[in-house]
Amino acid sequence: MALAVGLAVCACSQVPSTAGGAKPPSQTSANLPPPAVPAPRPAVTQAPLAPGAAMAPSVTAGPLPSASARATTAALLLPLSGPSAGIGMALFNAAQLALFEVGDNQFTLLPFDTKGNAEGAATAAQQAIAQHAEIILGPLFSGEAKAVAPLTRAAGIPMVALTADRTAAGDNVYILGFLPGPQALRVADYARSQNRTRLAVLAPANEYGRIVAEFLSNNLAPLGGSLAGIEYYDPNGVDFSGPIKRLIKTDPRMPGDVGFDALLLPDEGQRLRAVAAALAAQGVDTRQVKPLGTMLWEESKPGSEPALAGGWYAAPAAAGHADFDSRYAKAFGGKPPRLASLGYDAAALAAVLARRTPHDYSAAVLTNPLGFAGVDGIFRLRPDGTNERGYAVMEVVSGGPAQEVAPAPAAFQAAY
Repeated sequence: MALAVGLAVCACSQVPSTAGGAKPPSQTSANLPPPAVPAPRPAVTQAPLAPGAAMAPSVTAGPLPSASARATTAALLLPLSGPSAGIGMALFNAAQLALFEVGDNQFTLLPFDTKGNAEGAATAAQQAIAQHAEIILGPLFSGEAKAVAPLTRAAGIPMVALTADRTAAGDNVYILGFLPGPQALRVADYARSQNRTRLAVLAPANEYGRIVAEFLSNNLAPLGGSLAGIEYYDPNGVDFSGPIKRLIKTDPRMPGDVGFDALLLPDEGQRLRAVAAALAAQGVDTRQVKPLGTMLWEESKPGSEPALAGGWYAAPAAAGHADFDSRYAKAFGGKPPRLASLGYDAAALAAVLARRTPHDYSAAVLTNPLGFAGVDGIFRLRPDGTNERGYAVMEVVSGGPAQEVAPAPAAFQAAY
């Protein structure tokens, strides 16, 4: 892939400097010098073919057409001021990194500040539409995406939002965030493959916990698993004994059996560790009942809680993200927040598709069933606007880093 050395990045709203020292664009168009990154490499590319799949048109092959035929403009909507400016700037930095690694000088990214709220996002979208953006990347939050969606639909512009809220997707609006339901299904299916077929769910009584439980209820049976029970606990409470007792179903004929052999705990941080510790007090031996988790476990230090040792959780393959962290640190200083990879993949996706002749952000191209390979492994946008990702399964190691026990798939095995 022929790559440009410099890339024009235009700002249409005031963008503050980054904490890592990288200077973002000002209100006027500017040619940014490339950050100190390694030699350019493919980023978001067409994913490997699934067995027996037909070859889709390459998005990178062939000579570059003329500038007049290829000039492309994308808009990036992020909270670049206000309480969420930190994560917004990290996403923006990651997007710039993607452009310098895989973009060319016929692709222009226009960043707009949403201020982290629905009203600001709507204003940013109106500005992006007025600047003739051909695709909208972002915004980050669900409320922002829902405020922007009617505007982009009316303008006939596709939007790839960074939220993980399924209710924001559909009708030319796609979401790139990490959906919790498929993560839970991935680790539950792995547990089933290890002969742990009786799954129970102990979840916080919040939106995240209910989304996970509902998704499993609707999708576990076709994989050959079953739900032995679902219980919720007060996420603001400290006593988890009641829900645990209700979940346990003892059988006098089977001493020690609590009615399930795998238990999904879709929570994070100190509360996750407290819930796990409470299980033993109620007679749940986590050496016999396998604890399961989602990506929330990644930064929750599960190895520091003995009751979680040996547990499994779903997460993107670690190698690709570690490489991204390293490149980001060299360019901007410091480790990026976990969600920064979404900014990279969104920008790289738009830049790579812009290399087509003519460039094409149609639904047929965005929802290519072969998908794409990004920082966090393979992903594809579904016709309903949601996404599908390939997750690995990690095992918690007491006092140490988690280890991969099941790799993320290299290709999608089935069509939509």
